[in-house]
Amino acid sequence: FSEIVKIGRTHLQDAVPLTLGQEFSGYVAQLDANLQRVTHTLPDLYELAIGGTAVGTGLNTVSGFAELAAKHISEITGLPFVSAPNKFAALAAHDAIVMASGALKTLAGSLLKIANDIRWLGSGPRCGFGELILPANEPGSSIMPGKVNPTQCEAMTMVATQVMGYDAAIAFAGAQGSFELNTYKPMMVFNLIQSINLIADSCNNFTDFLLVDLKVNQKKIEFYLEQSLMLVTALSPKIGYDKAAEVAHFAHEKDLTLKEACLELGYVSTEEFDEIVVPKNMTHPGS
Repeated sequence: FSEIVKIGRTHLQDAVPLTLGQEFSGYVAQLDANLQRVTHTLPDLYELAIGGTAVGTGLNTVSGFAELAAKHISEITGLPFVSAPNKFAALAAHDAIVMASGALKTLAGSLLKIANDIRWLGSGPRCGFGELILPANEPGSSIMPGKVNPTQCEAMTMVATQVMGYDAAIAFAGAQGSFELNTYKPMMVFNLIQSINLIADSCNNFTDFLLVDLKVNQKKIEFYLEQSLMLVTALSPKIGYDKAAEVAHFAHEKDLTLKEACLELGYVSTEEFDEIVVPKNMTHPGS
């Protein structure tokens, strides 16, 4: 994808070029950052309230019980569980779960954006963007023969929406602690596990049934690139912003190419246009 130059889009309008690899690198960076956020929440989740007994004081336990119990649980599970340093907070609030859910919600938001972008870029096949060719996993319509729907993208968006709903419930429940105990923990844990399983399953399916077989419609990408009026941005340093805007509007109104509009307005020569307006050169600084 690193050598495939395509038109960018901002505000749902044509923008300057970038490579398909650069576009997808944004998705990778989002997911990498989300992985770090989720991982960052784990230490607090390993803190156990065990040994706090009724209200956090440790009544009716012996000294060292909490630490030994946490150590035993850690050995059984293979996870680094520890005794919470403050049992009062561990019993009365479940902020670690709220934070973990918040990280999953952020991940869900990123996945929703990525899935939406891919299904928009794969829309068509003839009357949409059509820059990407999504795999046909199953017949898409019971009434329209031959129609193929972006089912993996749709599944991902539904999962992301559901995770956001789980997070809303978890956030509310996390605020429901009354004095020395928050009784909402079972529901919070259930929702958190549901979110984890949904995201894990949907990411696996998205990879296996969409990403590995995703193809590029090079012809459509090149068509849009050639048609874009925003390539005129490369001329701004040469002729100025106002004249460049005039060229774009003139080309659009007269149904001309940018080169034809520039030549008709007399702002640059053919040689100057060909030297300056090179989409590949517009995908990095110093263009």
